[in-house]
Amino acid sequence: MTRVAVVLGATGLIGKAVTRELLTGEWDEVRVLVRRPLELNHPKLKQIHMDWEQLGQYKDQFAGVNAVFCCLGTTIKKAGSQKQFERVDLEYPLEAATIAKASGVKQFLVVSSMGASSKSRNFYSRTKGRTEDGLTAVGFHGLHIFRPSLLLGERAEHRLGEQVAAVIMKALDFAMVGKLARYRAIPGDKVAKAMVNIALANTGGVHIYTNEVIHVIGSR
Repeated sequence: MTRVAVVLGATGLIGKAVTRELLTGEWDEVRVLVRRPLELNHPKLKQIHMDWEQLGQYKDQFAGVNAVFCCLGTTIKKAGSQKQFERVDLEYPLEAATIAKASGVKQFLVVSSMGASSKSRNFYSRTKGRTEDGLTAVGFHGLHIFRPSLLLGERAEHRLGEQVAAVIMKALDFAMVGKLARYRAIPGDKVAKAMVNIALANTGGVHIYTNEVIHVIGSR
């Protein structure tokens, strides 16, 4: 069986890792929809330079695709406003999911966040929760939601707060056992590995993977 994947957000920390994992794995073609090109060449890789405001014009790129990996995400600071943050973290994923479902895509895998809930008082967590609810309503054969804790890895942009937190979390990793295991920082590469492993399993239904579970699946 020919395996074709689409990666959304391939220039980000997890998106890059997912793309690398797919290219070195059991996938025949990897399509990345990007605003700026990846500095990566591979015979399996197909880069589609696109404008997210014109997403509907790229619906043909979802044809014949087995799985979509949605790694879109930003910060309010980078986005410039809560409205623009919602555009990237809520509206783009839902638009892409609707197109993917109409194109016959069976598996949709998305990076969310620990604590995501549409009922949360925290804007970030509430937005992530709304995204999860919206994706669930689309009705994929298999929807896989990953809720990692603090992500470790090299990002293109400078995030001082996350960098400081990463140093602290690494130092305290040995103590993150029992109930604290859910808060263990996790490398972006491990999240990517978990996502690809789950996609290969081709499981139906809606599944939420907590931080502890991602650590396990991403180590296989």
